[in-house]
Amino acid sequence: MPLLEVRNLKQYFRVGGGFFAKKKVVKAVDNLSFVIEKGETLGLVGESGCGKSTTGRSVLRLLPKSPTEGEIYYNGADITRAEMLPYRRKMQIVFQDPYASLDPRVTVGDTVGEALDIHKLYENRAERQEKIMSLLHTVGLNSEHSNRYPHEFSGGQRQRIGIARALAVDPEFIVCDEPVSALDVSIQAQIVNMFEDLQQERQLAYLFIAHDLSVVKHISNRIGVMYLGKLVELAPSDELTFHSLHPYTQSLISAIPVPDPKVRVKRIALEGDVPSPLDPPSGCNFRTRCPRAEAKCAEREPEMREIKTGHFVSCHLI
Repeated sequence: MPLLEVRNLKQYFRVGGGFFAKKKVVKAVDNLSFVIEKGETLGLVGESGCGKSTTGRSVLRLLPKSPTEGEIYYNGADITRAEMLPYRRKMQIVFQDPYASLDPRVTVGDTVGEALDIHKLYENRAERQEKIMSLLHTVGLNSEHSNRYPHEFSGGQRQRIGIARALAVDPEFIVCDEPVSALDVSIQAQIVNMFEDLQQERQLAYLFIAHDLSVVKHISNRIGVMYLGKLVELAPSDELTFHSLHPYTQSLISAIPVPDPKVRVKRIALEGDVPSPLDPPSGCNFRTRCPRAEAKCAEREPEMREIKTGHFVSCHLI
């Protein structure tokens, strides 16, 4: 039984409108299905606005009326419309922006200890303080940091505080919502290595969301590629990196910098801009930028098919 199973997830938003104009529907996440096993990392990549972060928030039921359609199962239990408080101990999130995700008026100790208070995970104040100190040490911070405020820390340190807050309830599954995109490159490596160490120590499962494929392929067991709200390819990390099939995935991989100046990589440049989610193309969403598009691509939407074991692709031409 997988730890998390998502079936045909849809998350739509109504926008615009007025006295005489009808509201339009943005299909931020459109018919996503995937599973995450215990102790596994599933990477989710794609351009900004493709629905990656919305997927993570929908899975955790953090959005109003979430999800619009579809089913979410956690350890075999249907949590699509369930009361989520009991599951908050098992499912946590690390947010993208370490500057916006922490309350500037609350000390680091109380920020980390808030989840302990909500779920009543200590018997006395001494045990609470001991757990907070242990969590800070786990993420590489000192005990004296507990009485400081977020503005006294760097971006990397703030993200460590966010990770400590997520770990406070001893979860099984964490959504990592672009946790390194706002950090310097040197700090990114430290945070990613910390995630890997914590996974080994605590048997954590991650949904690791990012737009940088080079980071995702380093930490993920499997990778899913999103475009305009849809999953276009899903495969094991090495399989996707070296044997990608979808034209969009191939373009993303060709853009990964290669550190060896003697190695020349042919870049696959995409023409045009990402279509508006308010008015997506007919048929395949990617056809307006695809160098191999044919007439049938405009007629009907491609289905996600398993081309080889564990390798799924949504494309008419494969």
